[in-house]
Amino acid sequence: MSGHPLRQPRRLRRTAVLRELVRETTLQASDLVMPIFLVPGQFQRRPIGSMPGICQMSADVAASAVREWWDLGIRAVILFGLPPFKDAHGSGADDPEGVVQQAIPVLKAAAPQMLVIADVCLCEYTDHGHCGLIEGETVLNAPTVERLAASAVSYARAGADMVAPSDMMDGRVGAIRRSLDEAGFDHVPIMSYAVKYASAFYGPFREAAESAPSFGDRKTYQMDPANAREAFIEAALDEAEGADILMVKPALPYLDILARLRERTALPLAAYHVSGEYAMIKAAAAHGWVDEARIVLESLTAIRRAGADLIITYCAVDAARYLRESAGT
Repeated sequence: MSGHPLRQPRRLRRTAVLRELVRETTLQASDLVMPIFLVPGQFQRRPIGSMPGICQMSADVAASAVREWWDLGIRAVILFGLPPFKDAHGSGADDPEGVVQQAIPVLKAAAPQMLVIADVCLCEYTDHGHCGLIEGETVLNAPTVERLAASAVSYARAGADMVAPSDMMDGRVGAIRRSLDEAGFDHVPIMSYAVKYASAFYGPFREAAESAPSFGDRKTYQMDPANAREAFIEAALDEAEGADILMVKPALPYLDILARLRERTALPLAAYHVSGEYAMIKAAAAHGWVDEARIVLESLTAIRRAGADLIITYCAVDAARYLRESAGT
């Protein structure tokens, strides 16, 4: 009897069917959101050196991609725009002829049911690379919020299904909600980057979006990585202001925050598996140090297990293929 304990957890691990039957956390392609970096012009597909497999794309190339992604089971994309010119005001962010505004109907025509999310921020559009308007070297809150609200309305007019403010200015969710409602877009949800840390994991994104700050850093508006309680204050404020989905960014280094936030809100939660996380997986896999398919699926499953309902990840297309292969379809 000593060698046969009454409770034997291994009984339920004996076969693949048993393991699948009792699996607590699922991961599907439809849980994933694929980012797109949009550039002006046609036939543009520019590889991003620090993010193997990811490219800046013109709208026509992106349209072809989203059709393929839909067939893989991906149901949502999030758009970042690289304008033809930048200025201190970030004018391209709410330009009706802007790169994102022009791309949205093209993508919707290519994959009509694909959920198109527009990231709302000024960093890609300002010549100084900060997420808001500046005075000297100070990022201004109230004037930035006005610009963000105008940008959100512009994306909604272009046909965006959802807007996602990523700037971390105080009060921007409420201002965007009011502006959308007043413009007749009360049906457009807001996915707020509610808990966004001033992280070192964003490096490759700044190459991809050409958005590195020309001075200083973003620590006066993005959160201190050492803080947890502050995350729940930020999330509660955004929920009170009308956010429909709350996001934690980055994902894997902040799973504790994600799990604790899951206990505090009934809203859907998103997590952003960011560029640095992606780049590390790709670099390790390229050296043969890890099994890329397994580590991608394990990482994304961990984010789901911590409480994320949806995951923004540059691994979305790869993961969708891995999931299809593992299902034998």
